[in-house]
Amino acid sequence: MSDEHEETLDRLRQRLGTVASDASPQVAALARWAMDHPQELAFHSVRGLANRATVNANTVVRLAQALGFKGFEQCRAVFQAALRDSVPSYGRRAANLRTNGADNLTTRIRDSAVANTQALYSDDMIARMDRAVTLLLAARAIHCIGVRSCFPVAQYLTYTGRMAFETFVPPQADPGGVLDSIVDCGPQDVVILVTYSHYSSEVLRAHAVALRTRARLIALTDSHAAPVAKGAEITFCLPMDGPQPLPSLGMYFLLAETLVAEMTARSDGASDRIAQRESRRLAGGAYRGAE
Repeated sequence: MSDEHEETLDRLRQRLGTVASDASPQVAALARWAMDHPQELAFHSVRGLANRATVNANTVVRLAQALGFKGFEQCRAVFQAALRDSVPSYGRRAANLRTNGADNLTTRIRDSAVANTQALYSDDMIARMDRAVTLLLAARAIHCIGVRSCFPVAQYLTYTGRMAFETFVPPQADPGGVLDSIVDCGPQDVVILVTYSHYSSEVLRAHAVALRTRARLIALTDSHAAPVAKGAEITFCLPMDGPQPLPSLGMYFLLAETLVAEMTARSDGASDRIAQRESRRLAGGAYRGAE
């Protein structure tokens, strides 16, 4: 087998194609499935992958060996590295803007935003929103965790949520504070994790802590195979298409607005709490009218 660090996603798919042609029927069928779902190989355990592909665990191990790996862990690591390399860097995305020129750029961004919005409000996503609202309304505490470009999403969701619900806990920007805020979580609490590829290490550490505390998890991310989707009760795989230097976060904010609006509509006291907070801010001089 060639050096595992040289493997690209295309080459790994080619090797899966060879296995699909030459292996036993069970392993060949799994290889064909994996060609369309390489993320699953990258981020699941043997048993988790077997469940998702509806095969037995032995078939998963045999596929890894048929691909030339010593075991499944080595196979998974190589697929993870290949997937990381397949994601365009922010620098390459920015360079593509220069290469492709500015012609119709605003139109392309608009068209992507329209398509993303339509995908966000698919029937499946609306059903997930309904489940998420029910879960959030029943929570003892709600922690929204995101860093770097995802911190504004966590902050916005928390700020708008706290206008009506005391259960939203203010987000922490400091990595140590992020972990400290959730160590006392339990099954009555909800942790919302916001990250996308490249997945933030701080959020992944928070994910591990949340799993240990048995908190109920909601993942806002870019793939059902993302690390934070593991153990999540609800995963929102959000559309992020667009030519911008960074993947578009517009749908993350739109989802946050939708969740808080639905929660408010279903809560008897939410509108009164919003009105009271608004009045206190007005009285305190937080808002100013036109002069």
